[in-house]
Amino acid sequence: MEAVLAGAVALLDESGESALTLRALAARLGTGVGSIYWYVSGKDDLLDRAIDHVLGGVLTALNAQEPGTDAIDDLRVMAVTLFDAIVDRPWLGAYFMRNTDVQGNSLGLYEKLGQQTLRLDLTPRQRFHAVSAVVGVVVGNAVDMGQEPPPEVLDGSLTREEFLGRYTRTWRALDAREYPFVHEIVEEFDGHDDKEQFLAALDLTLAGLRLQAGARTLSPP
Repeated sequence: MEAVLAGAVALLDESGESALTLRALAARLGTGVGSIYWYVSGKDDLLDRAIDHVLGGVLTALNAQEPGTDAIDDLRVMAVTLFDAIVDRPWLGAYFMRNTDVQGNSLGLYEKLGQQTLRLDLTPRQRFHAVSAVVGVVVGNAVDMGQEPPPEVLDGSLTREEFLGRYTRTWRALDAREYPFVHEIVEEFDGHDDKEQFLAALDLTLAGLRLQAGARTLSPP
C-alpha cells in the first residue's frame, strides 16, 4: 500500500489530478491494473487515500509542535505549516476534507486547528466560523499560488515580474476617477510577494478572531 500511495502522490505532483489513473499508476509501478484493485476500489478512493497519506505528514509535524501561551499565535503557526504543505500541491488543497471517512488525517488537521479555539472565549458558532475562515484563507491562497504559471512564464519568454507588469501597465492607464482604488494599490501589486500577501490575509483574519475572543484566554485543552 505504501508503494501504491507513493506512486499516486508522484503522479499527482507531476501532472495533477487528471494524470492519476489506475492504468498510469500500474505502469509506474510495473504491475497490472488488477493488482491496484487489491488496495483501492477505484480512482476516487485512490485520490482520497493519496491526500490522506500526504496530510498525515502535516499532522505529524503539527503534533510535534510545542503549544505556546497564546492560542492565536499557535493557530497561526499551524495555518502556515498547512499552507506550506499545500502551496506546491494545489491538488491537495482542492480535495481537502472531501471525504473524511477515508481522509482521517484531514479531519485530524481540522480538529487540531479547532482545538486552539477551545482556548479562547468563543461560542460554538464562533469557533466553527473561525476555523472555517482560517482554512479558507489557507487553502484558497495555497491553491491559487500553486496554479501552473502562464505558458509565457513556463517557456521562459517572460519572467513572473514581466508577466505581472502587463497588468500594472493596463491598470496605470485606467481613469483614476473611475478606478481610484486600483490606482491607489497598483504600485503595491507590481512585484508583490505572494507569500507575504497570504500572511497579511491570515493575520487580518486572526486579528479579527482576537478581537472577537477578547483578552481572556482559557487554559490549553
